[in-house]
Amino acid sequence: MVQSLNFNAIFGIFSVFKKPQLAVPHIIIDDIRDIKFDLLKRKGIKALAFDKDNTLTTPYASEIYPPFKNAWQECKKQFGSENIIIISNSAGTADDSDFQQAKKIEDNLDVPVLRHKSKKPGGGSELISHFARYPPETIVVIGDRLLTDIVFGNLNGMATIFTKRIITDRGDNKIASIVRQMEYQLLSLLQTCGIKPPRHPLLSD
Repeated sequence: MVQSLNFNAIFGIFSVFKKPQLAVPHIIIDDIRDIKFDLLKRKGIKALAFDKDNTLTTPYASEIYPPFKNAWQECKKQFGSENIIIISNSAGTADDSDFQQAKKIEDNLDVPVLRHKSKKPGGGSELISHFARYPPETIVVIGDRLLTDIVFGNLNGMATIFTKRIITDRGDNKIASIVRQMEYQLLSLLQTCGIKPPRHPLLSD
C-alpha cells in the first residue's frame, strides 16, 4: 500500500510548538508486552485505540507480530474486542482501496479498524464518535509515533502510551523512519526540560 503525504502531521508539529506537553506520553514502555491491561481496567480505562504498524504488526502487515500474541490475547480478554480498535494512517484511510487492508486486518486480529478521513493527529472526532458510550478520558491511545499517535491522544483528552521499541525498520515508510529519530530526540529534550504530559484524571499517578 502506498501511503499518501500526511498533512495533519504538519499541524501536529505546530501544535507541539504551542504546547510541548502534547508530545509527551503518559506512559512509556518498550512494547505492548509491558502493558498491564488489568491495571488499566482497574484504573477506569474503558477502551483502547492502537496504532498498527510497529505497534502491533511489522510495517504494512496484517497479522500480529508473533512475539506479541500472548499480550494481544490478554488485551482482548480484559477489554473485549468491542472495546478495542485499530486506528492506522494507512489501513482504513483513503489510501486503503475499498478498505481491503482494513478488512484483512480485522479478520486476522479480530478487532475493528476505524474508517477515517483525517490522518492522525487529526481524526479525533471519528474515534470519539466510535466510542461515543465512553468519555474521552477513559480511552487510551497506544502507538510508536509521538507526532501522530501521542499528539492525537493528548489533543483529544485521552490517555497515551508510547511504545518506544519498534519492531523493525524493514519495509517502513522512509520518511517516517527519519521523523521517528527526530521524535526520539524531541522527547529526550522535553524530558530534560521537565515537560510533563497533560494531566490525566485516571493516570495522574
